[in-house]
Amino acid sequence: MFRSLHMKLSLILLLLITSLMAVVGSFLTISVSSFFTDTFYEQINSVFGVDQGEFVSSLRGEAAQEDGAVRIKDLLEITAGKLGIDYRTRNYFILDGETGAYLTGSADESALPREQSPNLLTARNAVLRGDETAVGDTSDITADYMDVAIPIFGGGNAFIIYVLDTRDTVSGLNGQLFLIIMQALVIGLVISILLSFLLSKTMVGPLEKLTAGAEKMAAGNFGSALPVESTDEIGILTGTFNEMAGVLQATLAAIESERNKLDTLFLHMTDGVVAFDHKGTLMHCNPAAKTMLQRAVEADCTYDELFGGVYPFQDILALQRPNYAESELLAGDRTLEVFLAPFSDGERGGVLIVLHDVTEQHRNEERRKEFVANVSHELRTPLTNVRSYAETLRDAEGDIPLTTANSFLDIIITETDRMTHIVQDLLTLSRLDRGDAELTLSRFPFGEAIDSVARSSALSARQHGHTLTCNGTEHLPLIVGDRSRLEQVMMNILGNAIKYTPDEGHIRITAGAMEDAVWMEVWDDGIGIPEKDREHIFDRFYRVDKARSRESGGTGLGLSIAQEIVLRHHGTIAIVPHEGPGTTVRLVLPIGQERGGQLIQ
Repeated sequence: MFRSLHMKLSLILLLLITSLMAVVGSFLTISVSSFFTDTFYEQINSVFGVDQGEFVSSLRGEAAQEDGAVRIKDLLEITAGKLGIDYRTRNYFILDGETGAYLTGSADESALPREQSPNLLTARNAVLRGDETAVGDTSDITADYMDVAIPIFGGGNAFIIYVLDTRDTVSGLNGQLFLIIMQALVIGLVISILLSFLLSKTMVGPLEKLTAGAEKMAAGNFGSALPVESTDEIGILTGTFNEMAGVLQATLAAIESERNKLDTLFLHMTDGVVAFDHKGTLMHCNPAAKTMLQRAVEADCTYDELFGGVYPFQDILALQRPNYAESELLAGDRTLEVFLAPFSDGERGGVLIVLHDVTEQHRNEERRKEFVANVSHELRTPLTNVRSYAETLRDAEGDIPLTTANSFLDIIITETDRMTHIVQDLLTLSRLDRGDAELTLSRFPFGEAIDSVARSSALSARQHGHTLTCNGTEHLPLIVGDRSRLEQVMMNILGNAIKYTPDEGHIRITAGAMEDAVWMEVWDDGIGIPEKDREHIFDRFYRVDKARSRESGGTGLGLSIAQEIVLRHHGTIAIVPHEGPGTTVRLVLPIGQERGGQLIQ
């Protein structure tokens, strides 16, 4: 096997690429680590270096104050960008100079290493000696962290500024580099195989002569045998071609058999195949094509009758191989993808057409678009609330009392968290279908959850001029469930009531408890839901009024998600009878939930 020139070239190139990638990978990994280490100490030096005496003096002046640690932290916050503090992998800490105890910093005390590093011990020793010039800045490239400890003296106080980088960024980047190198290695190996093939083909000249002789044999010229000039692979191949003449008749019979197989394949293949001669007369049409076209295809049919509206016949004949034309054709309720290409030339030529049914693909594309629109719908309500409260805080220009402002900020934070949960719920919808999505069960006040949803939607209701009331939530029991997902269900129900109720409408939330369950109803005097649509209202992507639903941001998936969540809680959600215009949606949930075959209450 290794006598083959192609194999030898392949092995050499494979070994070369592998060795090169190993060297490059090692070099890049070491270079990245060194770069991050050098950058870290350059950033430290740009703030605490000898040419930054004014800033260090400011730190010493603040250290002399009674609340020196806090004042030093304020100064460090100003230079956090120059220090590269990202509050995740790199943080600073202000420690007591004598004991090394944590005083304050950009992260909690838990972010400090369990054992004090050599640099930190160096700074503590400098404090004990009263040495202001000693700094713990020793670099250790083998360590899994980078740190610097700077002693600061002021008055009778001594502090240590400790900057710690966990090297997580370096590790992550090295991991990405390793992945890229492995991908490049695979590509390089593929390219090396191709290059070895090309090189071997150009170097073996006699093989081309042998190929030319073989083509003559294949064309039926068996008048002269090819001379065998060597005993290597070329000689063996030459002898094989000489023997080919003796088995030609058997080969032709095998070819005929294969042609029959192809005819059978065209007869039973799922894609439609239609062929026309150079005059546009039908030559072949398999059963799949007749089924797709949903019409009778007679033997005297022409191209213009079947595909004249898709592409001009002469334009297809004028195409140069391997070019082809592509289009779509509507046949009844089906959408067909049509590929048209010429075959052969002159009178033996014609047009070959392949039909592919893409009806289901188009439907899937529509579902995908509906899903994207649904994501926008689910995120719109919390985004509107966040924007509304943020604009209120901005426009107030400090006139809002601090307590009210903090309340608005709390709502903004709550809505931001809710958006995160909504996205997670959309991602877990498929897992809900499969039944392997876990609920985060906890015991919480059902009435408090209703009040929270009502407060979050109050501003939106006021913007529409609605009167929103909430009754019966004071003495509701604690229930077990996934609070964030149940609040998403309530927000969806209440949001629909607000959106589909004309301005100056009325929306009423009522709640109560039964022996082993709680319930909530949202009543409105809006546009209502026709009786014929109520049994489909929880179907995915179903919309009663598509135009109005799009205007208001609805997609038909919100109630479907809500129903999936409620069913996972062994509850029910339904449209209940309603007197007069509007809709009433009732949500019923059990007080307890089963987990592992046991009832949790």
